[in-house]
Amino acid sequence: MTVVHAVLPAGIDDPRRPSGGNVYDRRICNGLPGLGWDVTEHHVDGSWPCPDRDALGRLDNVIASVPDNALVLVDGLVASAAAPVLVPAAERIRLVVLVHMPFEVPGESAVLSAARAVVMTSEWARKHLLCHYSLDPATAHVAEPGADRVAPAHGTAGGGELLCVAPVSPHKGHDVLVAALAAIRDLPWRCRVVGSLERDPEFADCIRRRVDAHGLTSQVTFCGVRTAAALADGYATSDLLVHPSHGETYGMVVTEALASGLPVVATNIGGVPEALGDTGAGRLVDPCAPTDLAAVLREWLTDAGLRRRMRDAAAERAKTLPSWQSTTTRIARVLEGVPG
Repeated sequence: MTVVHAVLPAGIDDPRRPSGGNVYDRRICNGLPGLGWDVTEHHVDGSWPCPDRDALGRLDNVIASVPDNALVLVDGLVASAAAPVLVPAAERIRLVVLVHMPFEVPGESAVLSAARAVVMTSEWARKHLLCHYSLDPATAHVAEPGADRVAPAHGTAGGGELLCVAPVSPHKGHDVLVAALAAIRDLPWRCRVVGSLERDPEFADCIRRRVDAHGLTSQVTFCGVRTAAALADGYATSDLLVHPSHGETYGMVVTEALASGLPVVATNIGGVPEALGDTGAGRLVDPCAPTDLAAVLREWLTDAGLRRRMRDAAAERAKTLPSWQSTTTRIARVLEGVPG
């Protein structure tokens, strides 16, 4: 079997800290052995992507432990700020970086330029990095996240079961969500907010106060972190995913919802349009305009024909989503093509 060393942030499997990047890494590491790869995982503790000297020292020890010419796949959360370790090491190892999100921190450009290959999760991310960094296009690859086929969401007649899946933090746009919901409080709906309240406790408290101030306490429920079966149940019992994020490289939550046949209203940002597709399964709105989001939600709640068309389109989009098997195969091909 061909050996690949996967360097991952510690906590990748911590159910209290779910993220799209962690899910992606785990599915790839679990899938590669089935394609003939021997995956050796190295979990590196540190406040990535803002490591201190100790974290960089731990990473340096890991990199020093792998053999010369070893194939090393490093998660971008670790790699982006680790130029002092990875750039010199790239002369000895075959470095591949998996970029879930460009951080644009000092040294990131040097790391990506030193890598033999860079894998991104969307075409948008590839274009973004090629535009901002001096990368060889031949080394820049895309492997979109996969999506599991699941039973379709049941939906309700009125379409009022809204779902937002994201940690409650500023870049996920919960302030925009609450402002939009306040503008449609005359209509019947409920919104479940699924995601950590611990990423930015001060911001989370602020959002809860805004919910209270708008008189939405009985309609907005903060569910905290949910994973696996509990999260799948959330999709299955909802009518619409609302994703008001201010920045996404791809938007795995969008494809997770679509895999359940759940329509989506999301912000027109980053790789989200790519994830949504052009089947009519959702609507895109300005990330900084609560009035736009409110208008689309009002239309959804008051137009049964629109709900039917979007649900049908979501079911069709679900059929075209890549599987995790195809994502892993794409990664394997990139690794196979890394020159020795």
